[in-house]
Amino acid sequence: MAGPSPILVFETLMAHQRTSALRAGIELKLFTAIAGGAHTAEALAQICGAAPKGIRVLCDYLTIVGFLTKDESGYSLTPDSQFFLVEGSPAYMGGMTSFLFHPFMSEGMTRVADAVRKGGTVLPAEGSVSDDNPIWVDFAKGMVPLAMPSAMLIGQLAATTEPIKVLDIAAGHGMFGIMVAKSSPAAEIHALDWANVLGVAKTNAEHLGVADRWHAINGSAFTMDYGTGYDVVLVTNFIHHFDFATNVALLQRVRAALKPGGKVVIVEMAVNDDRITPPLAAMFAMTMLTTTPSGDAFSKRELEAMCTDAGFTMVEHHDVPPSPSTVTLAINP
Repeated sequence: MAGPSPILVFETLMAHQRTSALRAGIELKLFTAIAGGAHTAEALAQICGAAPKGIRVLCDYLTIVGFLTKDESGYSLTPDSQFFLVEGSPAYMGGMTSFLFHPFMSEGMTRVADAVRKGGTVLPAEGSVSDDNPIWVDFAKGMVPLAMPSAMLIGQLAATTEPIKVLDIAAGHGMFGIMVAKSSPAAEIHALDWANVLGVAKTNAEHLGVADRWHAINGSAFTMDYGTGYDVVLVTNFIHHFDFATNVALLQRVRAALKPGGKVVIVEMAVNDDRITPPLAAMFAMTMLTTTPSGDAFSKRELEAMCTDAGFTMVEHHDVPPSPSTVTLAINP
């Protein structure tokens, strides 16, 4: 039997290199250059405006960690890199860097021990959930590709030819409500968020041809009067910012805004009851610990309990492979 190995410790302590190398590849438009037909270090260096040695070292590193392949003709893209890292791809994820590497988010991760001692973020002003935090503009601009699988599923689940009134809480980029509008030609979408974020969502609604049925509500999800008579309320990637009791209170407000028989639709990266699987969703709890006062990654069981405590019934969950997200639906009786 093999003895103790230092490899995991060393690889984890050096994991920042992995992050920085991918970020450099995105910044230099390396993946787009390879997709355009450049495969050698010399050719890529000319296109990317870099030194051939630098490109060679970066490409070798990205090959080692799985983003590129290498043979006698040079470097090529993997299927994942072709799909997610080439500019112009509808699934391009390079725009996420402005949010994921925002100084605000980075500072939280440099103070993990302090957050662990406290049990929540040590960032000022409530961390990422502070009122009208400008970081959410970067989120809205960059995170659409990650949201699209669950947004498209929601559009399918809500599809109808009947007129429906939809409230999109903490709308962000707006794609969840917009996909409902695309699948339901008589749907009217009311998107609630801060004004600067709603500007991004409005642009997306215009681009996708539903701006005439998309309406902005500027303000806080906790203080604004939602109104009433909604058929569907969307609460997407929002629950994880708050504790259980706060979320129940939010869902009670949602229920009061819904018609009898109306649906609340929740999107979260749900963890299993063991809280360590699936890994991507489970590790998200660390992001919440370091950037919010009381947020967490919640399980399907916990999401269901929030809904039932708020008075909803008939809770059901839909996985969204290969996305890490879960779509949860519940009925206002």
